[in-house]
Amino acid sequence: MIVGIGIDVVDVERFGLALARTPRLLQRLFTAEEQTLPLASLAARFAAKEALAKALGAPIGLHWVDASVSKDAAGRPHLVVTGTVAARSAELGVASLHVSLSHDAGIASAVVVAEA
Repeated sequence: MIVGIGIDVVDVERFGLALARTPRLLQRLFTAEEQTLPLASLAARFAAKEALAKALGAPIGLHWVDASVSKDAAGRPHLVVTGTVAARSAELGVASLHVSLSHDAGIASAVVVAEA
């Protein structure tokens, strides 16, 4: 059963300007591993975190670094949740999270499906 679906799009250039304008934003939004990625990948991961929040009902109090996007051995992205995000997922009965990322033509996007 689907618990929630979220989608988000990010303008990569605008996102890069925001990161340049507010350097601490990088640490606030991304795990240490994610921080090493190129800008388009960061934008896609931010879109994934936004989409995840929407799939979970966008509750107040989620911490950005409590969700990260990793790749499995085949290169497919998957979400890793801890802390506040894991607690909200458990509260909703989420058994699995599915994520799809894309970035092209200056736009990064992500879709997240939360499944019970």
